[in-house]
Amino acid sequence: MKKKIVSLLLAGAMAVSLTACGNSGTAGQASDGGKEGGAKGGNELTVWCWDPAFNVYAMNEAAKVYQKDHPDFKLNVVETPWADIQTKLTTAATSGKLDSLPDIVLLQDNAFQKNVLTYPDAFKDLSGSGIDFTQFAKAKTAYSVVDGKNYGVPFDNGAVVACYRTDVLEQAGYKVDDFKDITWSKYQQMGEEILAKTGKPLLSCQAGESDLIMMMLQSAGGSLFDKEGKPSMVGNDKLKKVMETYASLVKSGVLIEVNDWDQYVGTLTNSTVGGTINGCWIMASIQTAEDQSGKWAITNMPKLEGVDGATNYSNNGGSSWAVTSACKNPDLAYDFMAKTFAGSTSFYETILPKSGALSTYLPAAQSKVYGEPQEFFGGAPVYSTITDFASKIPSNNTGVYYYEARDAVATAITNVVGGADIDAEIKTAEDTVNFAMGK
Repeated sequence: MKKKIVSLLLAGAMAVSLTACGNSGTAGQASDGGKEGGAKGGNELTVWCWDPAFNVYAMNEAAKVYQKDHPDFKLNVVETPWADIQTKLTTAATSGKLDSLPDIVLLQDNAFQKNVLTYPDAFKDLSGSGIDFTQFAKAKTAYSVVDGKNYGVPFDNGAVVACYRTDVLEQAGYKVDDFKDITWSKYQQMGEEILAKTGKPLLSCQAGESDLIMMMLQSAGGSLFDKEGKPSMVGNDKLKKVMETYASLVKSGVLIEVNDWDQYVGTLTNSTVGGTINGCWIMASIQTAEDQSGKWAITNMPKLEGVDGATNYSNNGGSSWAVTSACKNPDLAYDFMAKTFAGSTSFYETILPKSGALSTYLPAAQSKVYGEPQEFFGGAPVYSTITDFASKIPSNNTGVYYYEARDAVATAITNVVGGADIDAEIKTAEDTVNFAMGK
């Protein structure tokens, strides 16, 4: 996922930045007003999150839902860019001033375990909070589980979708259903035929990034670490298979690499390629090409062939809410989350049209709003489809050094595409992570 700017799935085809700045009203208070730390008990909670059009908006709507039965409840949302949240959390934990933290904070999923493991005193264990975590997709909750304990309430959905230009497929004699529940070898075979007949590659990726590698690996239940958090790359058959598959796609011309994020989005909106595979939030960028309305469709991603545990489902991106140890009224925080993000389908129905915030809250998949046909994607009920995808994603072990490992793998695959030996590059990647861990 692009580290600085992430497009989010919007019903109105708008893209927003995860690090966007600006002001947004809260439940009775300005988002840039009030104190930054945790509330001093009572009926007020303070929250840190970063996007006015997305998670800030969702949190404010959650407050309105909760206030229907708790009219004296107050929520103070402090708009805080993700990078600043990470810095403030680190500063608070290392200086011993955890009381400077808010009651609730939003953390990126891929950084969640790292923060809990690194700063264990900063977060509340939610396992006995009354929040029903069984109502969320298992792979989503797994991002915020440490030592069998739940530390996060899932928010947005990063389920992977395979998006295709149906008109391009039709030129080559295919339809989107031909790409459902397939293997990567079948994908490449059809992609080569489509390239030959239309001149369009089926897929594009940003060079030097490991997003697709990680999506493919997670879809097979694989990880870069073992259960103890140690690097597990050398001898990792699933990782090697993923890298071989990626290199084969590039060599065949079915996958083209571009230099940056803007070029990647451009390949979709300018009809350079016939499809993409990414987190469902990429659909917002696709929808900016209004002239392509009705020409796109989605299905699940290909799976690795001959790999035990391989599936057609994965995840890329997303975030979850944590209750900090600074919270002076944890019971209020637990109840607030249980009645909104972890307990209200109508809440998710409310925020979907304006923010595009798709949930992994499983009951939402049965919602009439989620089941409404979307004209841009051929009239298909894509929201309920994506929520169903989320329920089938294998869990991913991230640990403390996930980002270092991703970067090392990104370097490795770049070299492999250039002709380097896969086994040697995997060993170098593992050595790099071990060095980062001080081993």
